[in-house]
Amino acid sequence: MRNRELGTAGEDAARRFLEKQGYKIIATNYRSQLGEIDIIGEDQGTLVFIEVKTRSSNKFGSPAEAVTRKKQQRLHQLAAMFLIERQLDNMPVRFDVLSLTKTGNRVQIEHIPGAF
Repeated sequence: MRNRELGTAGEDAARRFLEKQGYKIIATNYRSQLGEIDIIGEDQGTLVFIEVKTRSSNKFGSPAEAVTRKKQQRLHQLAAMFLIERQLDNMPVRFDVLSLTKTGNRVQIEHIPGAF
């Protein structure tokens, strides 16, 4: 499976997982000139910006380890833009990471609420 296909499959699995957990999905693949936020959802009145990382193995570390400090800073900037655009400045926010490892037909999901 190619990287793009793996990533798309991971984001689809992540969205289904979050919906089962009671999250309301607000947006997927929110883009601006700074980059992209994979999933934006709402969890019990908190706006949650979710980074999804999918790998086919943990050979080079867990998928969550790929969310570097630089990536976190970019996500903070993107989230600020989203909040301003949607006039949601006063809403509480959180940043989660969903780490998915897909081996064959099996997907292992680790959800890290408030990851950064």
